[in-house]
Amino acid sequence: MDAEGWVLAGGRSLRMGRDKARIELAGRSLLGRMLEKLEALGVRARVAGLRDPVDGVTAEVIPDAHRDCGPLSGMETALSRSEAELVLVLGVDLPLLETEFLVWMLRRAEMTGAMATMPVLLGKPQPLCAVYRRELIHGVRAALEAGDYKMTAAVKRASPEGGIDRFAVERVAATGAWRSLRPLHWQFMNCNTPNEVAVAEAVAKQSPIL
Repeated sequence: MDAEGWVLAGGRSLRMGRDKARIELAGRSLLGRMLEKLEALGVRARVAGLRDPVDGVTAEVIPDAHRDCGPLSGMETALSRSEAELVLVLGVDLPLLETEFLVWMLRRAEMTGAMATMPVLLGKPQPLCAVYRRELIHGVRAALEAGDYKMTAAVKRASPEGGIDRFAVERVAATGAWRSLRPLHWQFMNCNTPNEVAVAEAVAKQSPIL
């Protein structure tokens, strides 16, 4: 499969109070956890926008050209530097995502040819756990230049009509398309605060992080 995986780690982590990428969960940094998932998929794994080095992380880190413009700046980095057609983008704060789901989503993106393949959970799009085609870079750059930093709006601007494949995670999971060890709402939980990290730690004790 012609795909790469990128972890977006350039945020300022204001709600956490310190760099989220360095926060430990079950003995490993959040960044290390996310890279572990990409390595399990067998795709090249790189990091966009990391501000400071993280112990134990050896993956290539590419700085964002437009710092402090939100996740869209990391997406620009990933799309502009990827050498593969499909770009799996993951936020650094999603440690409970399961790799079987990511495998399924990559295959779906390859099969449909959509410019963006984006899960929707409880009616809310998940642009920081999605697969994008490299051609979207031109629209993403246009959005940044226009000061439109919202990822869902930028993807819509960058994609041709009908180019976004949004799918309801709940419906597809109910068909048994992939095996889930924990409820979907936990898998997509962002670890933005110390309390959310504590919750993720408790959930991880009940079933392994894959």
